[in-house]
Amino acid sequence: MNTALILVDVQNDYFKGGRNELVNPEQSVAQAERALTLFREKDLPIIYIQHINLQEGATFFLPNSDGIKIHEQIYPLAKEKIITKHFPDSFFKTELHEYLKALDIKRLVICGMMSHMCIDTTVRMAKQLGYEVLLLADACTTKDLSWKDTLIPAEIVHQTFMASLQGTFAKVIDTDCLEYEISAI
Repeated sequence: MNTALILVDVQNDYFKGGRNELVNPEQSVAQAERALTLFREKDLPIIYIQHINLQEGATFFLPNSDGIKIHEQIYPLAKEKIITKHFPDSFFKTELHEYLKALDIKRLVICGMMSHMCIDTTVRMAKQLGYEVLLLADACTTKDLSWKDTLIPAEIVHQTFMASLQGTFAKVIDTDCLEYEISAI
């Protein structure tokens, strides 16, 4: 089965000193780098999703800022595809689906940032479009949220979204299991 890696929004604004720092992005990008290395070794398709926020009042991923740059630890090679998006869903108003169809991709390995937003919407749309999805839980992260004056720690947010995607929308695994999953094609 043709498989592609989708790295969603692993951009500078989510790291230390960025405009929207997440919790432990360094740990997540290290796992994303492991997945990237495996895909490069196997010469499988790699697609980077880069969010540029064009909404009025946006506070991060601003056009022409350092914050929109893909993090240096997983920086794309010249042959690797970068798709720009302006909304949380990586498929919405982008060329992603058409690009994947042209490559006859049936299965996606997805990782990136933020678990509760762009990862969630991208995984759900991927499933709706008919892709088999492997979601790398340890290569994703998010931030603390609040609801009705209650702080919800990032780890709980992340675990809740991984649990809600598991089964119906994706097979949620850790990066340690990825090589087995890729070789089991």
